[in-house]
Amino acid sequence: QVQLVESGGGVVQPGGSLRLSCAPSRSIFNINSMGWYRQAPGKERELVAAITSGGSTNYANSVKGRFTISRDNAENTVYLQMNSLKSEDTAVYYCKFNIGRALTYNFWGQGTQVTVSS
Repeated sequence: QVQLVESGGGVVQPGGSLRLSCAPSRSIFNINSMGWYRQAPGKERELVAAITSGGSTNYANSVKGRFTISRDNAENTVYLQMNSLKSEDTAVYYCKFNIGRALTYNFWGQGTQVTVSS
């Protein structure tokens, strides 16, 4: 079983920055895509950003121009650089890996809290 370990969450003032990281507990192969999702209290989980094995990215409209997703293929690690944070970015952030070839599986991290508050 693959476990994804997230780090980098915390409390930051509006306008500040945070960098989230997500890495697997062991080496894995055939990673198709990596992504970051978030869930705010009382809301559904939503996609924030995703990156494919080829490096293509997509972002939620609400974070375009402020957040950047990147990956280190050698370390199987995905990052989310979050700049110009707003109070509405407050949520639990989850990473997700899609892995496999003929059959694919999704693995989720445990979540890391990001709180934007003055």
